[in-house]
Amino acid sequence: MAAHVEEIDYESLDGSLAINMLAGAMAGISEHAVMYPVDSIKTRMQVLSTSPAAVYANMSDAFTRISSTEGTKRLWRGVASVILGAGPAHAVYFGTYELVKELAGGNEHGYSFVATASAGAAATVAADALMNPFDVVKQRMQVHGSAFKTVRGCFKSVYRTEGLSAFYVSYPTTLTMTVPFTAAQFATYEFLKEKFNPTNTYSPLTHVTAGGLAGAVAAAVTNPLDVCKTLLQTRGSSDDQTIRQARGMMDAFRIIWERQGAAGFARGLAPRVLTNMPSNALCWCSYEGFRFLMKGGANSSTRLD
Repeated sequence: MAAHVEEIDYESLDGSLAINMLAGAMAGISEHAVMYPVDSIKTRMQVLSTSPAAVYANMSDAFTRISSTEGTKRLWRGVASVILGAGPAHAVYFGTYELVKELAGGNEHGYSFVATASAGAAATVAADALMNPFDVVKQRMQVHGSAFKTVRGCFKSVYRTEGLSAFYVSYPTTLTMTVPFTAAQFATYEFLKEKFNPTNTYSPLTHVTAGGLAGAVAAAVTNPLDVCKTLLQTRGSSDDQTIRQARGMMDAFRIIWERQGAAGFARGLAPRVLTNMPSNALCWCSYEGFRFLMKGGANSSTRLD
């Protein structure tokens, strides 16, 4: 007897904006929580510091020294901030993406670069406005020598000493980075998904592979902007007066270029790609899986011949 499994085009299953947003929230929390220690190492490697104790040669060096001097637990400090922010932000992210892609005709005639890239860019603008303050708090808690122990304490301290603008000083830089990142990621993901799975049935292997490759490409291309963003978001924790006075992307770019040249913009590239490749694979697999289940895909019939 041969087993026959009925194929379902899950894109055509009845659903709603609420389902896309809930699936996105679950995917975002899963993605950020799992890869958080690697993200902490990336932040440490990108920060410009005058202290030799805060300068790391590579990922292995960073992990070994942080673990031995501060404890492995230190790599998780600040994770509550991204969990609090990632759920709502990813709900907005994926909800906006699916809505704009539908309005742009991205679900009508197969793969459309313009529709998917436009939807990805719109999703980023909306989600980052919500996520940026949480990302600032996260990185303030990740840096070497951070005195912040709780998310609440960090929020209050930054607001009291630097004002509301501290949470959004990096927002233009973040958008400059994440709009092309997301456009590249979504366009690459949708392209690879169609090539790997032309029948458009639910396929975890396809979502993992396409999501991972899309994340790696987008992360590598936008790493220089991520280095600038990190400098701006951690400026308040720096003991360098020039860094503390940085006001935007051009200031950050100039400081990095003057001190480390072109090589400075590649700092943290390995952990960034290593973070984004599996996290994007997990994010897309979780998102597509949650959405499939919530739209009734789990109830598909399986019959034996």
